[in-house]
Amino acid sequence: MQNLYSLLVLASAYLLGSLSFAVIVSRLMGLPDPRGVGSGNPGATNMLRSGRKGAALLTLAGDLAKGWAAVALAVQATPKLELAPWVVEGAVLAVFLGHVFPLFFGFRGGKGVATALGALLALDWRIAAAVLLVWLAVFAAARISSLAALAAAALAPLCAAWLGGGAYVPALVLLALLVFWRHGANIRRLLAGEEKRFGKSRP
Repeated sequence: MQNLYSLLVLASAYLLGSLSFAVIVSRLMGLPDPRGVGSGNPGATNMLRSGRKGAALLTLAGDLAKGWAAVALAVQATPKLELAPWVVEGAVLAVFLGHVFPLFFGFRGGKGVATALGALLALDWRIAAAVLLVWLAVFAAARISSLAALAAAALAPLCAAWLGGGAYVPALVLLALLVFWRHGANIRRLLAGEEKRFGKSRP
């Protein structure tokens, strides 16, 4: 039964991740599908660029909440159902993959940064706080959201190890690799000096 319960927890995390709040909020507010405007990324940053701050805030809150809920569910279920500890780390990856490949929205998802942060918050708030501080510091210095996300993802495993969460490091390394993969186009623009900064138009 433990295998079945483990599968159910991971499936629940994936399905929660599949709730693309950028698309949901856009439909509720009568806005264009974010996958077809701006950067094409269904996330809070692209919603913010549309000029609708309220829509961006709702998207951010929803993506954070689903990441937190999926992992919080796994954290609660693991001891009660006597599941293996890896189920919690698996839920972190499952909710992220749900956001990237949402079942309910044609598997066309976003980059998962806010969802990953929400998952880390449920995993260990100290790790989430450290990662958020990295994001804020890099964004304040460079005004480039993608660069801040990449720096935060890269340092997440180190933050976990430093704060005593060594058991989470393998999952966070995989998470960081997935974040880098999803930011492939951003990385190419960063290397070319063409990535857009907030408050400035792209060269």
